Amino acid sequence: ANAGELARGVATVRASVSDEELHALDASGVRGVRFNFVKRLADALPRDTLSGIAKRVAAMGWHVVIYFEAEELPEHYEFFSTLPVTVVVDHMGRPDVSRDADGPEFELFLRLLRENGNIWSKVSCPERLSKSGPPHYNDVVPFARKVVEEFPERVLWGTDWPHPNMKSHMPDDGVLVDFIPRIAISKESQQLLLVDNPTRLYWPEESS
Repeated sequence: ANAGELARGVATVRASVSDEELHALDASGVRGVRFNFVKRLADALPRDTLSGIAKRVAAMGWHVVIYFEAEELPEHYEFFSTLPVTVVVDHMGRPDVSRDADGPEFELFLRLLRENGNIWSKVSCPERLSKSGPPHYNDVVPFARKVVEEFPERVLWGTDWPHPNMKSHMPDDGVLVDFIPRIAISKESQQLLLVDNPTRLYWPEESS
């Protein structure tokens, strides 16, 4: 709220969130809600509850962020496909980057995006996904590059600062910025990833 039009946010909300609370969040700059499907981090909420929240925020022009791990995608695939709103997947659905980027596990994630034009993906957090580790996070590059190249108008990037719950190392944000041209090769794809796409999602009045 203090940042005015310079900042946007995504919130977690209770199932009982009121319309008044949602509108107060909207006035402060919030433009989305986050659903956590990672079983080790959160208890599952009833899908009808989540669908109800999604419908309410869709009417406000918001989006839904979903956080899950690759092994959980088959269980939720159909549900994700029914969400009546723009959906943003955190960190490419946390693929196992020790596997082949052309393999069946990541192909299922790519199919989710191909079949649902309302689903976007963040190509962020190589520091969370990498098995090889810093400073280059080479094992994450083919996954992120594949998403950027196939869905250039539905990708987002961020540093994930202040890097909560990182146990392996504290990433260098400058190194994370250096990761960008390795996954978004052209100036055009970088413009979409860093400027045009987030503007369209968070400041639609600016992109219209």
